[in-house]
Amino acid sequence: MHMRNSLCVVVLLATTLHFNAHSPSSTPLVQQSTNKWRLVWADEFDYRGLPDSKKWGYDVGGHGWGNNELQYYSERRKENARVEDGHLIIEARREAMKGQEYTSARLVSKGKGDWTYGRFEVRAKLPSGRGSWPAIWMLPTSKDYGGWPNGGEIDIMEHVGFDPDVVHTSVHTRSHNHTIDTQKTSKISVPTSRTEFNTYAIEWTPDEIRGFVNQQQFFTFRNERLTNPVADYQQWPFDKPFHLLLNIAVGGTWGGSQGVDQTLWPQRMEIDYVRVYQAAR
Repeated sequence: MHMRNSLCVVVLLATTLHFNAHSPSSTPLVQQSTNKWRLVWADEFDYRGLPDSKKWGYDVGGHGWGNNELQYYSERRKENARVEDGHLIIEARREAMKGQEYTSARLVSKGKGDWTYGRFEVRAKLPSGRGSWPAIWMLPTSKDYGGWPNGGEIDIMEHVGFDPDVVHTSVHTRSHNHTIDTQKTSKISVPTSRTEFNTYAIEWTPDEIRGFVNQQQFFTFRNERLTNPVADYQQWPFDKPFHLLLNIAVGGTWGGSQGVDQTLWPQRMEIDYVRVYQAAR
């Protein structure tokens, strides 16, 4: 793991953390706090070219990714993932590649950034249009509890283009997942999601997972194993290392449920920074 500013202790309170959308992205405006976090990993995208290979790898392929998605995820291709003007650009394009009609990128920190618990914060501006499905999310790095959904999934931010400016935070487990219509999820209106940068975050502790947009908490998922003597990993698998994923899907069972507008591409998700904090000791 390549840490940046690893000795910096940052004091945050999720419900009172404010970012001025028009101020420099590297300057969080921190107000009062009762919770201390230490910055352990970050990408500020203060370089140009391909994403930093010390921090990001790629998921590659075009097999639908379990959701009947239409894109082919490429690897080390600037048309789909690049850093310019201080931002990471993930771009979905309508172009043929290996049997798929669209291309995109899915960046992963797996093996380069893996954590159990922490505050995970991404400042991003989202794409527009019917059929676009950007996501900022987390998956387990190892299969300690088996494959999906046993090992869990944490969706920090999802947005489907047919429902503009509505952002979702969710978790999936063996007992709580969308295939059996029991997923735990909340949504919030973010009127500037596609025109300005907003800060999407989760705080993951042994007790619960909390979701935020900017300073507002709108999602809570509590650890049932603390209160239910028969609960196990099926309710809470979130005690193992997870890694980050950043991507734009095209179409799919949810993103394409109202079709795909073929005229709107390319579309991009711009990311100003990714920051990972862990509890200060």
